[in-house]
Amino acid sequence: MSTALRLGVIGLSSGNGHPYSWSAIFNGYDAAAMEHCGFPVIPRYLEKQRFPDDAIAGARVTHVWTQDVAISRHVAQAACIEHVADRCTDLIGQVDAVLLARDDADTHLAFARPFLEAGVPIYVDKPLALSRVDAETLIGLQRFPGQLFSCSALRYAPELSLTLAQCEAVGPLRAVAATVPKDWDKYAVHVIEPLLQLLPDRGTVVRSQRWSVADRVTLQVEFASGIEAQISTLGSAGAPLGLRVFGAAGWCDLQFADTFRAFRAALQDFVDGVRARDVRIRPDAMLEVVDLIELGRRA
Repeated sequence: MSTALRLGVIGLSSGNGHPYSWSAIFNGYDAAAMEHCGFPVIPRYLEKQRFPDDAIAGARVTHVWTQDVAISRHVAQAACIEHVADRCTDLIGQVDAVLLARDDADTHLAFARPFLEAGVPIYVDKPLALSRVDAETLIGLQRFPGQLFSCSALRYAPELSLTLAQCEAVGPLRAVAATVPKDWDKYAVHVIEPLLQLLPDRGTVVRSQRWSVADRVTLQVEFASGIEAQISTLGSAGAPLGLRVFGAAGWCDLQFADTFRAFRAALQDFVDGVRARDVRIRPDAMLEVVDLIELGRRA
């Protein structure tokens, strides 16, 4: 393996611009081409950064494949990627690790399997899967511990964790209410991961209730510790992406604010794990996230 990691990116799924944004975080970007990526928020947060200073050092996205060669070429132009692959499996032997930057979980097994079987480290975009069965299948294909990495980048967002001062003001936690716009399958994970990070001693889920109205879904769970959590995806309604934390002494709001910072931190942890060849997110942690997603999908 060379000193500079070679990464391949696979995309693109509907409504998800991660092939553009993730690649730019490593490579920098072509501002004119990025304006036409189809995701207006991406050039807006990229232009607030300083490249190459804010890029991830020691790794580069060198190859891209999508289901449409025209899309692949545009991702390559916008994110300064040298090679456009004809088939996704062409990346095997050409890169040191893969970014599976599609958030349509039903395709993850098919796309990830060849790389897992070939021993290539892979970052699978959120959510890893929509059922424990599928998640366990993916995890079981690993050739070594830590080969598979998957999360919402909001797991790494500092603004969604409590500061020491907030911990003291709120006191022992009693409940957390999380909200996120859009649909359950793709977006609940964004608040599930930071919510679980807030509750390290929660225990297992002992009770759950799910309900839905129109395109809105809410899951309420009680953990063995007695802490309650309510997770709501609010569909087309206007909603903050954040957590309201309730404690014995008070409450506070935590609201997501910095997309670039969260993405960069997650991608940095992935490449650090590739270099160290260690486990960055434990399989049981990934499965617990999927379990909550699956609970929220059940009528």
